[in-house]
Amino acid sequence: MARNGLLITFEGLEGSGKSTQIERSCEYLKDKEHDILFLREPGGVPLSEKIRDILLDVGNTDMTHECEMLLYMAARAQLVRQKIIPALDNGQTVICDRFLDSTLAYQGYGHDMNVELIKDLGEFVTEDVSPDLTIIFDIDPVKGLGRIKGAKDRIEQRDLDYHARVQEGYHDIARQNPQRVKVIESDRTIEEVFESVRQYIDDLLGNA
Repeated sequence: MARNGLLITFEGLEGSGKSTQIERSCEYLKDKEHDILFLREPGGVPLSEKIRDILLDVGNTDMTHECEMLLYMAARAQLVRQKIIPALDNGQTVICDRFLDSTLAYQGYGHDMNVELIKDLGEFVTEDVSPDLTIIFDIDPVKGLGRIKGAKDRIEQRDLDYHARVQEGYHDIARQNPQRVKVIESDRTIEEVFESVRQYIDDLLGNA
């Protein structure tokens, strides 16, 4: 089903500078008179925020990989129906901090789960809503994890091998979706990284 708005998603490992670039991207698009709706995953609506708390709670050490993946999908299903689809139908530009690619990378590749099954389930929970542009901020996992300040959540606490698998997952996703997914090396200055982001956004708007 054709929708009037745009969906731009941002992905990346912990410590990749994603949040800073999202903030700058939102301001850039507002300056271009886009009606912006910013959301985060998991979360974005009250029910999904409760699921987020469960997922990131370091006390939930016995959570199975299957349970984890399905909780992410449940949070996404609620967000898509409650916020994303109505916003796109309204002509808004939706900026989402993580989306289905995160589940593919973190649960599919990170936990060595069935990626094709996750893709199929993702199509169901998103009602085939797909980003118009996905930007992945790429950074060495050692450097990224070293940037984290304060207490780490349940995902951030995982070992380096896990995060390396997630990174390789992101690389695979980008190779498989070259039109939609753009990878930006984020171990540069904020200004240099945003210049790359801006170019991809401008390319999208020129084709929108």
